[in-house]
Amino acid sequence: MTLTVDQRVNTATHCPYCALQCGMTVSGTAVAPREFPANGGGLCQKGWTSGALLTSPARLTSPLIRVDDRLVPAGWDDALDLIARRLTEIQARYGKDAAALFGGGGLTNEKSYLLGKFARIALGTSQVDYNGRFCMSSAAAAGIKAFGLDRGLPFPLTDLAGADAVLLVGANPAETMPPFMQHLRPVPDLIVVDPRRTPTAEQANLHLAPSPGTDLALALGILHAAVADGHVDWSYVDERTRGFDAVWRIVARWWPERAERVTGVAAADQRRAAEWLANARNAYILTARGTEQHASGSDTVNAWINLALALGLPGRAGSGYGCLTGQGNGQGGREHGQKADQLPGYRRIDDPAAREHVAEVWGVPADSLPGPGRSAYELLDALGTETGPKALMVFGSNVVVSAPRSAHVAKRLSSLDFLVVSDLVLSETAALADVVLPITQWAEESGTMTNLEGRVLLRQRAIEPPEGVRTDLEVLNGLATRLGQPAGRFPVEAEAVFTELGEASRGGVADYSGITYERLRAGEALYWPVRGAGHEGTPRMFLDRFAHPDGRARFVPVEHRGPAEPVDDEFPLQLTTGRVLQHYQSGAQTRLVAELTETVPEVYVEVYPDTAARFGLSDGEWARLSSRRGEMTARVRCVSSMRADLVFLPFHFAGAQRANLLTNPALDPSSRMPEFKVCAVALGKVPA
Repeated sequence: MTLTVDQRVNTATHCPYCALQCGMTVSGTAVAPREFPANGGGLCQKGWTSGALLTSPARLTSPLIRVDDRLVPAGWDDALDLIARRLTEIQARYGKDAAALFGGGGLTNEKSYLLGKFARIALGTSQVDYNGRFCMSSAAAAGIKAFGLDRGLPFPLTDLAGADAVLLVGANPAETMPPFMQHLRPVPDLIVVDPRRTPTAEQANLHLAPSPGTDLALALGILHAAVADGHVDWSYVDERTRGFDAVWRIVARWWPERAERVTGVAAADQRRAAEWLANARNAYILTARGTEQHASGSDTVNAWINLALALGLPGRAGSGYGCLTGQGNGQGGREHGQKADQLPGYRRIDDPAAREHVAEVWGVPADSLPGPGRSAYELLDALGTETGPKALMVFGSNVVVSAPRSAHVAKRLSSLDFLVVSDLVLSETAALADVVLPITQWAEESGTMTNLEGRVLLRQRAIEPPEGVRTDLEVLNGLATRLGQPAGRFPVEAEAVFTELGEASRGGVADYSGITYERLRAGEALYWPVRGAGHEGTPRMFLDRFAHPDGRARFVPVEHRGPAEPVDDEFPLQLTTGRVLQHYQSGAQTRLVAELTETVPEVYVEVYPDTAARFGLSDGEWARLSSRRGEMTARVRCVSSMRADLVFLPFHFAGAQRANLLTNPALDPSSRMPEFKVCAVALGKVPA
């Protein structure tokens, strides 16, 4: 592939992967780290090898249209004409909600914004959601209940280095975002909550290993210890919060010894964790997917926030609570309208004032905007059914690998009348499509990302894209025009889209109205909200008041429920899933990089040695894992630090190696997050 770019030019940009958004430079196809607060001049193996994606032979450079059950190259006009015609036909026959869109937490702010606008104006459908519902939604729901808004880290990441104690719950950044660990190295007391002895847990001063699905009980036990041992900051509770008494009525029944019986974590260790956090001058509690991806995930996060509030941490300089967002734009992606229940600026779609404001920016009547639609898994589950969408457009997501109960999701995709996928490679989801659109990738386009701190960053185009590909903004523009939208309503230049996004978000919770490309190019550190041209942004939130009308944070009463699917004689083991250092999300990108696949070429299952022997398996042998939803195969890795009742699978692999063939789509009632982190499975030999 020929790159029409001056190979000597160094372009300052950011990594294409996780929400840390490490600073890097790109020169041709070569990448190198640069000094930036989030990564301190470091990159992980994925970041170092990201340049390989720019010349991958797997890149798509022509639209593909399905003819006689084969995907064949086609011209852009033919592809876009076909999409517009089929969407129009399907909506004319079945109604506006017969067409749906599915986005992604890795899309830029501009793409997320225009995708939601396209759904609600060009298609007039309520059926739009995104894969962030699989990643951050429980923490978002909990943060809104407790603080009145959701920003992953309401403080700069660099503040962590000044902490005396950090409680890290359900996170393994030593593998998922290695440069993050430099912010924890100065911390004297690091407490890690994880059922596995991960590389992060290995670096902890105290490792708490609860049985999967019991994190909420553990949080209750630690909070009980904090109260009983005199560690609560009562002046903070009285002056800055509401609702402690209702929480205590539940917590009073969860003395540490009771929590120990449920979780397996020693009561003495629960008390030690409470003491370390309380005695620290500065302390943080951080949560991530391990404690969030449960059918009770939002309640579990609120339990950890309750502990943080009792200790007086949130809204205090040098201390706090935060969520480690996962996907590259996991924060911004949930703020600007590609989510079923939201409009730009983190506004609620059922708020009349929000609808009026956004409709005015868009130049349409407020009553023309559809209401909230289905959440991500519910949307996928409804595809092709009598009352569900008959057509789907997918941007920035590979749901055949990433969705729970993935064989069922693939079946639902195959039942559609029409499927369109916009991607840079032929992902497992794209392979099922009727039309595949080849689009630009990270270094070939400009756009903004909002990292895990709520800092808005500019990823600048470093190279020209291959001939034949277009940006997602150009795709949406071309389709909107064919669907009868006025010229100019869907801009193709990222900066123009961002300017409009700023107006649409003005006055909202996530107000970007004071952010401009000019300010970002000048290197300003802009954390939302940035309320107008003269505003410097908000690096540290809640120092004076929380976002509820009375300025106080809320304790939220929550009770332990346990896993949605307990083990039994047929499925006697618990399965948990997660990521590994070399791969990212569904693996659609990292499985194309030789250095990464050579290191971890296939799926494996971590098993305690005696457990493997109990099922007649040995290290290195292929095993069959099955659940109530399906079965898959993985190579056995005997790990002596594993719990005897637990097995672990990374979820980056495709085909018969998909971990999500097994996972449970039980949904959190508040966030609609599926229970990825625990389900009941059986382990056995692969049949001869």
